[in-house]
Amino acid sequence: MKIEKYISALLYRYQCVTLPGFGAFLTEIQPAQINADTSTFYPPKKLISFNANVKNNDGLLANHIALQEKISYDQAVAAIGSEVEKWLYRLERKEALTLKNLGHISTNSEGNLVFTPDTPVNYLTDAFGLNIIISPVVKREELKKQAEALEEKAPVLFTHERRKSYAYLKYAAIIIVALSAGATGYKLYNDNRVAEETLLVEKAVQEKIQEKIQTATFFIDNPLPAVALTVAEEENLNYHIVAGAFRSRANAGKAMRQLQNKGFKGRMLGKNQFGLYPVLYGSFATRAEAQDSMMQIREKHDKQAWLLVKEL
Repeated sequence: MKIEKYISALLYRYQCVTLPGFGAFLTEIQPAQINADTSTFYPPKKLISFNANVKNNDGLLANHIALQEKISYDQAVAAIGSEVEKWLYRLERKEALTLKNLGHISTNSEGNLVFTPDTPVNYLTDAFGLNIIISPVVKREELKKQAEALEEKAPVLFTHERRKSYAYLKYAAIIIVALSAGATGYKLYNDNRVAEETLLVEKAVQEKIQEKIQTATFFIDNPLPAVALTVAEEENLNYHIVAGAFRSRANAGKAMRQLQNKGFKGRMLGKNQFGLYPVLYGSFATRAEAQDSMMQIREKHDKQAWLLVKEL
């Protein structure tokens, strides 16, 4: 059984996927970055790390494998344990593990596990479709310097005879400049005069409007009483226990009401990117509270309940 493919699938939705008896694969969101030296834009992504100290079975991976392979939960736990034994045996023989779309695991001289992430996959679903962009360097300043260097190397020179022949051009240019300046000055004068007249008209109209506003009187016969609003601070509930996800909104609403009748704080979320309506048992502020409640729900109500970590 290729357990790494199930771990990879779960990392799209969860920040932590634990492999019982071996360790946990963790994700951390890295924001978008720009490398000014290479003019490269990197979209946001999830960075993968490994913690060999977290080995307890939280049921997430086993439940997922049981659903995908259509086997019981206990069979899934046994399959995971068998695969973990194979991995540990290979590591004891100083063989490196290559996990597709995750990275490489090996042992160092002290016998500790060393994880090297190596994945072309971006597990951040919000960044789906975003690729690395390399922008070409703008060379305006370089071209400007080249043009200035050419002007310095090749100045235009005229002989004494040719200076005389071009003298009349100099006077013609002066006359043209003078006529242009006169026309421009007249146009500016005319534009300023029109603008001043327009401003005077607008000012007079505004004064009349203000006089009418000041003479108007407004009465309210039955004023409404003042209403005091109190806003309670909402606690960030980012850990949610999912009962199921439904293609039909009506079915999702029915499931939510059933949970509420059983005493849960049933809640239905909006349609997600997969076209499904998730239904929650409840939401919690901390992972510890959510884990405790999830274990109780699995023991008494639903073995397939799972934990969703997301800011709503």
